[in-house]
Parts: sequence; structure tokens; C-alpha cells
Amino acid sequence: MKVLVIGHGGREHAICWKIKQSSRLGKLYCAPGNGGTAQIAENLPIRADDLNGLADFCEKEKIDLTVVGPEGPLVAGIVDLFEKKNLKIFGPRKSSARLEGSKAFMKEFCRDEGIPTAGFEIFDNAEKARDFIKSRPAPQVIKADGLAAGKGVIVARTREDAFGAVDGIMTDRVFGRAGEKIIIEDCLKGVEASIIVISDGENIVPLASSQDHKRIFDGDKGANTGGMGAYSPAPAVTDEIFDKTISKIIMPAINGMKKRSAPHKGVLYAGIMIVDGEPQLLEFNVRFGDPETQAILPRLNSDLLKLLESAAESSLKNYKLEWSEKSCVSVVMASGGYPGKYEKEKEIFGIEKAFNSGDTAVFHAGTRVEAGKIFTNGGRVLNVVSLGNDIKEAIDRAYRACGLIRFDGMHYRRDIGRRALDVIGVKND
Repeated sequence: MKVLVIGHGGREHAICWKIKQSSRLGKLYCAPGNGGTAQIAENLPIRADDLNGLADFCEKEKIDLTVVGPEGPLVAGIVDLFEKKNLKIFGPRKSSARLEGSKAFMKEFCRDEGIPTAGFEIFDNAEKARDFIKSRPAPQVIKADGLAAGKGVIVARTREDAFGAVDGIMTDRVFGRAGEKIIIEDCLKGVEASIIVISDGENIVPLASSQDHKRIFDGDKGANTGGMGAYSPAPAVTDEIFDKTISKIIMPAINGMKKRSAPHKGVLYAGIMIVDGEPQLLEFNVRFGDPETQAILPRLNSDLLKLLESAAESSLKNYKLEWSEKSCVSVVMASGGYPGKYEKEKEIFGIEKAFNSGDTAVFHAGTRVEAGKIFTNGGRVLNVVSLGNDIKEAIDRAYRACGLIRFDGMHYRRDIGRRALDVIGVKND
């Protein structure tokens, strides 16, 4: 098979890495890719948002399957375009991608389908939003309606913080058109986790549970980011919580979209908050999580390419996956200043040593290669990923590998996985 993976981040490197292991694979392309994908696939100079350019390439090269990494092309309708051209692609159509493309649509959909989620109101007027904030106790959660690269959610601890969030999103337009509407939600208190499934529009195949770390600094301090690390499985997601998430959140969504003549085919990612033993939906995403994917795929023993092809062909009924019993931890190494202003073009040293440190991989996120040297080319630069017989061993291996890598301004959290240790009652030395 000839396969194209669309995207340029750590998620896409991990997807390419796993697809590369398939006996079904002939030729692998990545558009536009990064310094890591260049080592295992042929990078293409086509942007992820150049839908026509991607379709033209797939027609010309007779690509057998296209796998879409980021949400942008999905929300823009790449699947609809490819299907019109009879090109096989893994991902949801535009009508179903609205579950991520519009938080307002998603919240109203949840209300209609009885999916448990925080109470909310939707506003397209900043003054009315401020009046609502005055009537409610803090904390409150302020969300931009549209896509904001994972940064459009602000937990406002005080009313003043909430007013500032409204001003930033709706007046200053820090997220552009994504802030034309906002959602103001009740703030749920509990434990966050991620449940990701693959759907063919009717049947689902669940992936292993995981947990992300969104804040930039240790102890969940500082600004929201695209994600600073993840681990899998998440001990907080017991079998009971997992089953409730599938029955009360995932399947009602799959059935609800099918009922609306917008069957959801591709990834459905439920970000949940576990509140008093019950899962509540925080958000739906319609693509693989980043960095959750980097912690999940190393534990997958089954053929990822076969899974994605089967989903695209609507043939997931009774499909089963095999998983490693090992735990996996992924630590994001970021440029200094991220998620704010940061510099690029810093040479990276030690990746090869980290790769050879045992049960460890390094997935590139924001890198480029020139004359055999690797340079930073983004905010999130690398994902250092390690397997272990338990979560503590995976944490220790990941941080030993992190210690072998260096670049100017490098920053990473030192507490990825600590929540898992807290849940299982293991002390982290």
C-alpha cells in the first residue's frame, strides 16, 4: 500500500512510526512532515491546509490511504473533497468534524443527546457574557467556539479573570475568528482523562486510556499549551469508568451523528472529567490526541494501518486490538518561551543517545534537518517516549532519556506521570 500521513507534529511522527511497522505498507509519505518523519517517510512540500494540492498528489501517485493528523483539514472538509474524487481517506466528513470545529455545536449536541457535560451558556456578545459572569460564582470556564490549537480554554479562578478571558477572546481576538462566539461553562472538579476510539460510523474500536498534561509548568501551573506530556494507561480510568464513558458518552455521540445523517467515521476523542466516579464530557476531538497518541501507540501490538483502513472501509464490526501490558510515558521538550514567543533554529544534540537508551523513542514535533543536523522549528520540539513494566519505570526511563538531549532554551515539565503515581499510591523519589 501507498500511504500518505498529513501533518507535521509529534502525533504524525508517531503515526508514521507505527504505520511503518505494518507488513501491508509499501511506500510512506508525510505532508509536510518534520525532521523525524524525514527519516522514515518521504516528506512532501505540501501544507496540511492545501486540500487541493494534497488531493492532486494522491490522484497522481495513486495513494491507497490518506491519514489526516490535525483537526484543521478535517474541519475544512478534506474528507468530503477526497471522497468526491474516490480517494480513500481516514477521518470524519466536515459535517461530523463540527464536534471539534464548534464547541457551541458540540455542547448543544450533548444537551440534545443526553451526554453528561458541564452546564453552559453560549454568547456572541461580550457585554452579555460579562453580565452572565457577574451572576455566577467563580471559578468559570471560558472557551472560544472555534479551533484554537488546544489553547482556547481558560479556567477563570476569579470573576476578574473571567472578564479578562472574554475581553481577550471576543474583543482582542487573540484566537481570531475562533472567538466570534464563546461558551461559559460551570467548572467541573475531578480527574481528567482521555478516551479515544476509532469509528467506522456505526461500530467502534476503543484505544487504551491516557492522560494529558496541558499546563506549561510543573504542578499544572501557568498557561495552557497543546500538551506537555502524557501517559498510558491512566490508572484513574477504571474498567467501570471506561465502560461508562463508552456507554454514556461515546456511543450516544456515534448514534446521534448517525441519526443526523452525519455518521462519524475516524477518530472520536472524549476528554473527560471524572467527578465522584462519573465521567463528564469536557470536549470532543475528531482526531488523534497530541501528545496522547505518542503514549498510546507504543503500547499497541496490532497493525495500525489495517485498523485505519478497516475504519475507512466501514468494516470494524467485531474488530479486536492487542495491547502491551507495559506503561508508556511521553515527555514534551519545548522551546524556551513556549506557549508564548519563542526562538527557532537551535541545534539539537543527543537524540541518537536517547533513542538508544532502552525501550525509548524520540518523536519529533517541531524540528527540521539540514546537512545532517537537527534544528528546532516549533514550540513543542520533541516527544521523549519510554515504556516500562509499570508507570514508575516508564517515568524513570523517559527522564533519563530527556537528560541526554539538549538545545538552547530547552524546557520540559519534570512531573509527567506523577498523577498516575498518586492514584496507585506509589512514591516518586
